[in-house]
Amino acid sequence: MRKLGLIGGLSWISTARYYEIINRTVHRAKGGQHSAPLLIESLDFAQVAGSVTQDDWDSAAEHLTGAARRLAQAGAESLLICANSMHRIYEQVQEAVSIPIIHIADVVGARMASDNIEKAALIGTRNVMMEKFYRQRLVSHGVSLLPPDMELAERINHIVYDELTLGKVSRESERFMKSELTDIAKEDVQAVVLACTELELVVDVKANVLPIYDCTSIHAKAGAAFILGE
Repeated sequence: MRKLGLIGGLSWISTARYYEIINRTVHRAKGGQHSAPLLIESLDFAQVAGSVTQDDWDSAAEHLTGAARRLAQAGAESLLICANSMHRIYEQVQEAVSIPIIHIADVVGARMASDNIEKAALIGTRNVMMEKFYRQRLVSHGVSLLPPDMELAERINHIVYDELTLGKVSRESERFMKSELTDIAKEDVQAVVLACTELELVVDVKANVLPIYDCTSIHAKAGAAFILGE
């Protein structure tokens, strides 16, 4: 098996989910007492959370490129950035290392293309929903996206940064997300892209009218596939 590196702590709650999914996938494939050969650099989320200005993002890039270099030097053969929003600085981090970094939107877009999904709604934190870096990557895989909803993006930002990354899961947020997904299902779309690694804490990805592409699960399974040489 090949060794995978995780740039985590973005937040630690979602990184724990990555660890679980990757190990369960490897164990199902290999059986016995096998588990995934992983290296994890868990960053202090407070140092990069809520990046807004270019200076903020430059600082975040320094933290992530440093982590990527250390993981590569320690023997990782590929990397995952365990956060959707931090893929805003993907190119800067990839340029810092010679090993491949598996882009979350690429594996999600490829999965949607294989399922013949042509139109979807993208939901996530403000920068994922409103900026081009994530949307354009999905569109490059042939997926058309609904226009971004600023009000929804702001509410999700609150849910993620003021609740989920602090370990708080509220019934109010669960009800809100269920209502929003019900409304989205009335739009001319075939699926929803859940582009926030914490949102599955308040969204039942298996119990909705529309198919939900859980980016955390898809990305983690892509990492497991790399480990297994698939």
